[in-house]
Amino acid sequence: MNLANELPCRRELFFLEPSDHYLNCAYMAPLARGVEAAGEAGLRRRRRPFEIQPQDFFTTSEQVRAAFARVIGAPEPKRVAILPSVSYGIAIAARNLPLAAGQTIVIAAEQFPSNVYAWREAARRAGAELLTVAAPSTPGSRAEAWNEALLRAIDARTAVVALPHTHWVDGTRFDLERIGDRARTHGASLVIDGTQSVGALPFDLAAIRPDALICAAYKWLLGPYGLAYGWFGPRFDAGEPLEWNWIAREGSEDFRTLLAYRDAFAPGAVRYDVGERSDFVRLPMALAALELVHELGADRIQRYADRLLEPALEEARALGFRCEERRGRGAHLIGLRVEALRDAERVQAILRAEQVHLSQRGDVLRVSPHVYNDAGDAAALMRALRRLVR
Repeated sequence: MNLANELPCRRELFFLEPSDHYLNCAYMAPLARGVEAAGEAGLRRRRRPFEIQPQDFFTTSEQVRAAFARVIGAPEPKRVAILPSVSYGIAIAARNLPLAAGQTIVIAAEQFPSNVYAWREAARRAGAELLTVAAPSTPGSRAEAWNEALLRAIDARTAVVALPHTHWVDGTRFDLERIGDRARTHGASLVIDGTQSVGALPFDLAAIRPDALICAAYKWLLGPYGLAYGWFGPRFDAGEPLEWNWIAREGSEDFRTLLAYRDAFAPGAVRYDVGERSDFVRLPMALAALELVHELGADRIQRYADRLLEPALEEARALGFRCEERRGRGAHLIGLRVEALRDAERVQAILRAEQVHLSQRGDVLRVSPHVYNDAGDAAALMRALRRLVR
């Protein structure tokens, strides 16, 4: 291992005290200092709107597109759309991908609702079937069995496969390369919700070859709430947007000719941009966040999280906690299971007493570290886990 290329703890980039044991990036990332500063500068800029020029409605948007494209390794920033939410991006996919009666949409059980509801409605309207592939019953080795079940579910009837990269509850990792290959064999589209992975887990766009990738900004991409990004492949090049806003039209940069209404869209995925996308506060925050994510590097974030928490996870297993094997998950999102979690009030009381911030989702305690976490956070986590099973 080249230690010179490994990340040290970067807690100084964030507003976290030593007593803030925040191991909950899967819930919401804390704002980095640079991201907050960009938002404050944007607010100050809005004091004087007469200094905002027409080109300013476009410049930062294009920078954000390029920054997200760089994070996911996309060669064409024009394929990136600026969205308000994951559900908005999934709705675009559901509107534009062909679906006929008798076909299936394949999803995994207990996906986050934003990547479920649109498909339920699309299936209802088309007379298609939403095929939900259940999770294996054995914790600790879910990934291999779940991926095999998903592969078996994809067949000649499949029109769409809609999955996350890692499961939002326990971090189970889906083998998107094999699943994508299988989907393409049957002419099916692959739609990915990358919210709980992109930014912290390497995402190989060229190898996975999704038709659409949608990511919320406020988790592993370290950005503001109320913003998301969508990468849309060639199947969407002539698609229909959810709304008909002016800024997505060809030539909209020239404010003097806006009343010369145009049918043509700007090139690429700009047609799918949300109205009022040129937010002078959130877009600068998003740009600063994406630049930081790129600087840190998803591969280095994985190695940092692994070094930090793997010793603690070994002790947790010895205490009776169960989690997915390392090869079946990322290091940034780990779901711990144990009988003691059934008493949710007691769990939360212990976490508060130890000042450890985690999310409990059903029977899973979700641990999601980042580069602002240190050995003190890992030690506090173990104190809490020991008390839970005492």
